[in-house]
Amino acid sequence: MKILIDIGHPAHVHFFRNAISLWRQAGDEVLITSRDKDVTLRLLEEYGLAHRCLSRSRSTRWSLGIELLVREYQLFWLARRFRPDVMSAIAGTFMVHVGRLLRIPTVVFYDTEHAHLQNSITYPFADYICTPTAYQGDLGPKHVRYAGYHELAYLHPARFTPDPAVLKDHGLKEGEKYFIVRFISWAASHDCGLRGFSEDGKRRLVQLLSSAGRVIITSEKALPAEFEPYRLAVSPTRIHDLMAYAFLYIGEGATMASEAAMLGSPSIFVNTVRAGTIDEQAHKYGLVKQLVEDDSIISEVQALLGAPDIRAEYQARRRRMLAEKVDVTAWQMKFLRDVADKSK
Repeated sequence: MKILIDIGHPAHVHFFRNAISLWRQAGDEVLITSRDKDVTLRLLEEYGLAHRCLSRSRSTRWSLGIELLVREYQLFWLARRFRPDVMSAIAGTFMVHVGRLLRIPTVVFYDTEHAHLQNSITYPFADYICTPTAYQGDLGPKHVRYAGYHELAYLHPARFTPDPAVLKDHGLKEGEKYFIVRFISWAASHDCGLRGFSEDGKRRLVQLLSSAGRVIITSEKALPAEFEPYRLAVSPTRIHDLMAYAFLYIGEGATMASEAAMLGSPSIFVNTVRAGTIDEQAHKYGLVKQLVEDDSIISEVQALLGAPDIRAEYQARRRRMLAEKVDVTAWQMKFLRDVADKSK
């Protein structure tokens, strides 16, 4: 089987990396095309995944339009030479038009309902759109649902075991209470109109957490001087080990909120967006709380800090969730092979 995987974001590396390694071990040919965005290229290199970088991410709509044209032109000629049996990506905007032109089946994985512009220029051209069962909305006959979340492609127990050495490597002791706080840049097109922490809320939160343990801040943007002492540089290949032992994750990013839930670490998602996956993790499994008002956030953190055996409770909730979900890597590998076989 010949597969082309188009990767445009660090989270996409995590989603596909196990499947790519297993395909290559089985003798399948995998061509990875990449996009220079955040730590995407660093992750690919640290995981030893050879790739072809086709573009650098842009920020304005005009420059994104230019990138779309340039990237699709390069992808067209690469795919034409490689002739994959199937092409796949998360979101898939750069890939689906090329697949349609070359009559190569395309499989899009996605879980972001509110990315309206992106979805409107992607979904009509995809052959298959694979989403978690929690995805809100019906995308028609090409819509395929699976019982899982993107994050279970790399955080399912079959694929990930946290390494306790991460604690010592970052100056932490076993059993030490620490908290991971995440601030996003709000630069993505689908973040328009949404909000997260207020500036006062950030200060109140950090003051509260620092009185109870160590605060670790990761941020997509520059931090005010008062927060810089809490910033910790963590390798993107080790962040999930660190999250697995954290007492609490609280942040504006949906992916990290869901990752914490998959690991059984209490998770507070600070964002006004509505997403089917987060809603299910919150209301069906009790693994995430979605809050945005300062007082509600502080009250929830205080309740978690004062609750006995909270970690054991969240691990039990995680086990219940895992019993109802699939190993997403295994699912995607079978689905893509079935699609490739049909195309031959």
